[in-house]
Amino acid sequence: MSRTLLAGRMQPEIRSVCVFLPTREQLSLAVGVKATGQELFQQVCDLVKIKEPHFFGLSIVKNNEYVFIDLEQKLSKYFSKEWKKETTKGTEKFSPPFVAFFRVQYYVENGRVIGDKVARQLYYCHLKEQVLMSHCNHKEEIYFLLAAYSLQADLGNYREKVHAGKYFEPQAYFPQWIIAKRGSDYILRHAPEMHREQQGLSAKEAVLKFIKESCLLEDVPVHFYRLQKDKKEDRPTVILGLTLRGMHIYQEVNHVRQLLYDFPWSHIGKLAFLGKKFEIQPDGLPSARKLVYYTGCPFRSRHLLQLLSNSHRLFLNIQPVLKQIQKLEEAE
Repeated sequence: MSRTLLAGRMQPEIRSVCVFLPTREQLSLAVGVKATGQELFQQVCDLVKIKEPHFFGLSIVKNNEYVFIDLEQKLSKYFSKEWKKETTKGTEKFSPPFVAFFRVQYYVENGRVIGDKVARQLYYCHLKEQVLMSHCNHKEEIYFLLAAYSLQADLGNYREKVHAGKYFEPQAYFPQWIIAKRGSDYILRHAPEMHREQQGLSAKEAVLKFIKESCLLEDVPVHFYRLQKDKKEDRPTVILGLTLRGMHIYQEVNHVRQLLYDFPWSHIGKLAFLGKKFEIQPDGLPSARKLVYYTGCPFRSRHLLQLLSNSHRLFLNIQPVLKQIQKLEEAE
């Protein structure tokens, strides 16, 4: 699905940016060559009518990783050198647009924290995409429950006459590995039964349940970043996972992630980046026990530290809100 919205006429000092939304829609926007990330971010928010964008950010893809843009910085810092090149009349129409992604930057496990309906729907769509890429073999039943919540949220109550036969595409609700393991026929036979069990659940409640349940999958509410164990390593074999409550450090063996360390925020004494070097100082341990990895370049170091710091700050700020919501849920 594509929704093309062009803001502004192309001029030599204007750049075209294609922004992908969690809904798979695209926005075609125009910003000044000296524009900041905030200007582009605000255009997106205005067009999609999102009132609470606190959990979202703008990102680019660099070396197969999502790098979140510092909204106070100029966009020229993130896009290729072509951004600063002056366009002459007649050539701008042939210039490919620069690409950015409006996606979840900060995860929360309780969707009630997101009061804005548009923001909650975009958050839900982002998690749906994450679930399709998820690979938690030992939690297969969760994927069927998530599909049921998602079908209820998207289609409403199961109706015998309307929802007969193949009324949904398995690949839109299940990861490919489950489809390969169980087969489409199995899914189309069993998923409708679980959809039927959600009878009476409102779209909002189905979305909230989907958000809560999907956050139980360890590879869904997480950002992954590759690190090197030492400077001379040919390719990164360590993966840092920024999670809901802290950080996971994995070692990759034969393309499989193996958890080495689980650091809740309360167990991290200090994080530091020195050029390409990334240091984790676990709380309560002598400095000699710190973990040292390498990011490959200072640009990655700065942005990773900023994302980690902002995530920790949000985690601390949101705890009282989560506790209050939990009390209200228990009282219902």
